[in-house]
Amino acid sequence: MRNVGIVAWNTFREAVRDRVLYNLVFFALLMMAAALLVGQISIDIEKTVIISLGLTAVSVIGLLIAVFIGVGLVSKEIDKRTLYALLAKPISRAQFLTGKFGGLVLTLAVNTAAMVAGLFLVLLYAMHTLERSDAGVLIAVYFILLKLALVVALAMLFSCFTTPLLAILFTGGLYISGLFVEDMRTMHMPQMSEAAQTFLHWLSYLLPNFQNFDVMGAVAHGRGVPEALVLHNTLYTILYCGVLLFAAAVIFSRKNLK
Repeated sequence: MRNVGIVAWNTFREAVRDRVLYNLVFFALLMMAAALLVGQISIDIEKTVIISLGLTAVSVIGLLIAVFIGVGLVSKEIDKRTLYALLAKPISRAQFLTGKFGGLVLTLAVNTAAMVAGLFLVLLYAMHTLERSDAGVLIAVYFILLKLALVVALAMLFSCFTTPLLAILFTGGLYISGLFVEDMRTMHMPQMSEAAQTFLHWLSYLLPNFQNFDVMGAVAHGRGVPEALVLHNTLYTILYCGVLLFAAAVIFSRKNLK
């Protein structure tokens, strides 16, 4: 665990020094300010608009960081040839991947915390007070972080055996597919054969289910999030990320780095 922690901390430090992160966070805060302006011209839905646009900004910016930086975590080390010196030390490739994953998740958590702080400041400025129901925003943010952890694991898996561009396309494709998992399970189209519908139904259980993490609409309208869903999403993310990282470690252990 000490080796994993060292890699994770170094990954976090490298990511924080990247100016792209600051630009993205600034853009997210700018979107929240725009949400405030839009909310002021909305009748009786100012708070809903601010929360919706604010959480959307946090999610979109987080996805950009998770995909583009996540894909480069492995390939950048190989291109710079810093990976060879690192693996020459008493650290396995699995520990290297786990540390990189943990470092980027930590980076996403810190950046998300900064953006959420901006969102609450906008809410406080617009509404002059915060209510107990606003705590639901934190649950929505927690779900966003779980979703981003899944995306990072996907990006790292693909980056272990393909080019960065293809890894970005594969990760983006799976993310989009995961937004329609529930629809795939209940899809009934007359023009589609029964075999194709059955294939899509079972395929939906293999794809990452990103629909379960989308509670932004409910939170924006002041509705609560079931505790069972919080537990389910937490366990689901841990299990799915574990499987993805295990697969990535197996592939990376067999990769010829020469």
